[in-house]
Amino acid sequence: MDYVYVGKLVNTHALKGEVRIVSDFSFKSRVFLVHNNLYLGKDKEKVTIESYRVHKNYDMVKFCGFNDISDVLRFKGMSVYFLKDDLVLESGEYLDSDFLGKKAIYDGKVIGKISDIINNNGYKLFCVSGKYIPYNFDFISSVGKDVVFKNLEGII
Repeated sequence: MDYVYVGKLVNTHALKGEVRIVSDFSFKSRVFLVHNNLYLGKDKEKVTIESYRVHKNYDMVKFCGFNDISDVLRFKGMSVYFLKDDLVLESGEYLDSDFLGKKAIYDGKVIGKISDIINNNGYKLFCVSGKYIPYNFDFISSVGKDVVFKNLEGII
């Protein structure tokens, strides 16, 4: 099973078992749905979403069967994952992890491998051999076995 990192459970909220998750995941609207399963921590403990709402910068989630703050305190600080197979992507939609390790090609030449994707104040960048390329489909010609870039004059 392939797990996709969705965010981090940073704290509890109030006394009824609700938790705060910090997430910049691109497809939150498809993950944080009632009755969807999330997986917590390195052991990937399975929990089911009972309710979801947004509060300030947090994704507030209540899990089925966890009705008290003492039930969810142990989850504080854990990473939150979702099963990749449970996420339905439309044509032309990609997870960040789909790009990692792929060769980056520009002007018919391999310019390196995509080693990381960083979030620079809400704007994502590909890290390719120490250079940063905007994570923007205006600069991507095609995605397959490799990622073919276009319009990079002056960027690299």
